[in-house]
Amino acid sequence: MHPKILLPTASSSQYLYSQRKQAERASKIATLPKPYLSPLAPEERTILGKPIQELVQDVQKQITSPVDVLRAYGKVAISAQHKTNCLTEILFPEAEEWIERGEINLKGPLAGIPVSLKDSVAVGGFDVSVGYSCNTGKPYPVDGSMVRILKDAGAVPFVKTNLPITLLSFESTNDVWGRTTNPHNPKYSPGGSTGGEAALLAFGGSRIGIGSDVAGSVRAPAHFSGCYSLRCSTGRWPKMGMNTSMPGQEGIPSVFSPMARTLNDLTYFTSSFVGMEPWKYDHSVHPIRWRSDVTEEYRTKPRFRIGVMRTDGVVDPSPACERALQNTVKALTVEGHECFDVTPPSPYEALVIGSQLLNADGCRTFRSFFRAGEWEDPGARQMSFYMALPRPFRWIHYLWVKYVRKDDVWAGLLKEFSEKSAFEQWRLVARREAYKARWHDWWREEAKMDFMLTVPNATPAVPHGGMKEAVSSCGYTFLFNLLDYTCGIIPVTHVDRVLDMLPPSFSVEKLNGVAQGAYEYYDAIKMEGLPVGVQVVGQRLQEEKVLAIMERVEDALEKHGGKYELLEVE
Repeated sequence: MHPKILLPTASSSQYLYSQRKQAERASKIATLPKPYLSPLAPEERTILGKPIQELVQDVQKQITSPVDVLRAYGKVAISAQHKTNCLTEILFPEAEEWIERGEINLKGPLAGIPVSLKDSVAVGGFDVSVGYSCNTGKPYPVDGSMVRILKDAGAVPFVKTNLPITLLSFESTNDVWGRTTNPHNPKYSPGGSTGGEAALLAFGGSRIGIGSDVAGSVRAPAHFSGCYSLRCSTGRWPKMGMNTSMPGQEGIPSVFSPMARTLNDLTYFTSSFVGMEPWKYDHSVHPIRWRSDVTEEYRTKPRFRIGVMRTDGVVDPSPACERALQNTVKALTVEGHECFDVTPPSPYEALVIGSQLLNADGCRTFRSFFRAGEWEDPGARQMSFYMALPRPFRWIHYLWVKYVRKDDVWAGLLKEFSEKSAFEQWRLVARREAYKARWHDWWREEAKMDFMLTVPNATPAVPHGGMKEAVSSCGYTFLFNLLDYTCGIIPVTHVDRVLDMLPPSFSVEKLNGVAQGAYEYYDAIKMEGLPVGVQVVGQRLQEEKVLAIMERVEDALEKHGGKYELLEVE
């Protein structure tokens, strides 16, 4: 049964554009060749169970046909679509033609591997709507650099996936494609902005996906839905040939990054992709080859110094997220590693700086793409509403929050949340760079750690519409976008209605405004079974190191009873 699709309510032209795209998707699914619509055969389940490097070898040795691999994953992707509404564009027939015409290099390191793409990635012949109706009916004439690299590596782009209309939400809803739901619980978000990707991967309809991250957009979805992701540093991954809701925004640069169903696949894919020398396709990529010696160093290092950030000082982790973090610390400690709590330079300051830089245009850019009556993410709407208030009203509200509510945290975020002049933005950039320097010195001279562990978010997945209150509760991911650090997400456990209950003494009213929004919907009973992950943090351009450490962390968890159980492929 198809999930309920959201439909617009105001603008007739916008309604027609959205209806057309949904009808186009439904028609394409209904008219797919029969191999995509029949039940999974035993040999297809064998394909689905293989790590991607085994599939690559099978395709290169002509043991397995790339079309058979595509059809196996295509079937599960369609099932995921029926359950979660995670897909936007369906590329199966075109992908078969690419294979038939030799456009896919089947001798490459990713030979025959289907790869799903966030809707914002440009594929020749298809729209890049980013959830805005104004972007429909405008197919890109050629593949973007990301897709060209993938095809040259032998990968097969086969679906595009849903996202929030503004790309500024941990939900994934828009009028063009509808609402994507969490595969573990349809009442909850799969995350955002790369939420459709996370839902598809967690469901088993893909093994490799590509998303983007400006405030946690590949990390929150991995945490919410139960898959793996790597937030790369800027310059390690292509950025051209994409569409976005905020072109030109460089105060907190967005970075495209990989996601995967398993850690083994994430590592193999990332090293293979970088091995394609993406700087030859895209001027924005640093010419840094894959450093296997770094990988080996951290795979074999006998003892790590691990800093544990228990809180960002803004929103303390919920019991579920705290438990996942503590279980990981225990497993690593038993393995002989040194784990110690750290208090880094103020993460709250990063939230203040970052929120102003990200919205320095007064939210004008992402709003400029809306048609009249088009649905807007409630969290993004909160930001743009506050930006639009006359300055005297904003100042009165700030004074009320600070001196009447006595909430210094929320007041500090509101005080300068306004459209910036070039002069003001340059001053913010200078603050950002000074802040990054403080972290660099703290890490090297005080913490002296190999890596840091923290939660990916204060809570598990939010229910649909929950970002209206939780929009500012993104500090555990947004911090590392400002720093441009490499971070990975590992799923660890699931919410338990008994273990993860809030204590009787807990009071939302006593929290600051940001924390109140985060805890508005925390309910261990309703959330039972939702995934919970941890975040492994390295410094800038340390992708090889972070992936190797993620392997060590997962090995420790598996040895001590904490191996995460993926959803079974239906």
